[in-house]
Amino acid sequence: MVERARRLGTAGYAVDARDLLLSAVALARRVFGDDDHITLAARDHLAHWMAKAGDLAAARDEYAALVPISERTYGAEHPETLASLRELACLTGEAGDANSALAQCQGLLAVRERICGPEHPDTLAARRDWAHWIGMAGDAVGARDEFASLVPVAERVLGAENPKALSIRHHLAAWTGNAGDAARARDEFAVDVPIDGRVLGAEHHDTLAARRSLAHWTGAAGDAAAARDQLVALLSMYERVLGLEHPDTLATRRELAVWAEDTDRSDAR
Repeated sequence: MVERARRLGTAGYAVDARDLLLSAVALARRVFGDDDHITLAARDHLAHWMAKAGDLAAARDEYAALVPISERTYGAEHPETLASLRELACLTGEAGDANSALAQCQGLLAVRERICGPEHPDTLAARRDWAHWIGMAGDAVGARDEFASLVPVAERVLGAENPKALSIRHHLAAWTGNAGDAARARDEFAVDVPIDGRVLGAEHHDTLAARRSLAHWTGAAGDAAAARDQLVALLSMYERVLGLEHPDTLATRRELAVWAEDTDRSDAR
């Protein structure tokens, strides 16, 4: 059931995946008990697809309930427990409490640094989360500066074209734009997109997301027509790769409408 739910969710049917996992969790709890690793894994998948289905508060609450069981079953500093704590922190922020997410990420970063060391990939991931929530809590400049210091470390430890290092570069570009420099954000994404295409593939979801960010910052930097044209090309790719009703396709269509309207207004003046 869990694997079937994963396939459904990946295909864009997050609500169906969530509903199937509700049944899977109930079955696992009845057969194996609350503390069994099969039940814990099923609940982890359930929380993930709750979030993807749009119910962030329910996903956050599921992880909040899951963490103490994981601590009891695996231990407070076991990788499974720390992974659940990370999800709880991020979902706390996505559900609307960025300051609490920031505090939770800061605490988790301290644990990662102590257990793994300052340059372990898991520590770098914790730094990335912490930097992101610095920005989401209202300090875009602080987030930009933290990502600027993190990028060279990630590139040295992971490799400049490692997908996780590329993701950190994307965060730096986005927070550069959010801190007020749309043109520089556009230029950084313009450098990153061809690398994503070469390393990940032209149709990989991270490549498509980077292209969408490039279009966004192109428009924000003052060229609405170029943003519109980039999104027209990108939308056709999303529709072909993911389908007409996938959330990423719908988000791209909405952003295309925004920049098309801006272009029309500029042409009318």
